[in-house]
Amino acid sequence: MNHRILPAVLLALGLATLAGCANPSVITLNDGREIQTTDTPKYDDDTGFYQFKQLDGKETKVNKDQVRTVKEL
Repeated sequence: MNHRILPAVLLALGLATLAGCANPSVITLNDGREIQTTDTPKYDDDTGFYQFKQLDGKETKVNKDQVRTVKEL
């Protein structure tokens, strides 16, 4: 029985750690629209775009000039 409990506990701790890494965010655009993301958007200095994944799984880019705020939920 102990051989089953230890792996289950380790698996639960691993999943809890991974769940803690995700930081859903809301991007508010200058026109008032809000976009929810699955994780914190990454900003690319070279292109001037925020890159993120939307809740439906689509990878999206938004120009920095169109973004009013980025807030973590």
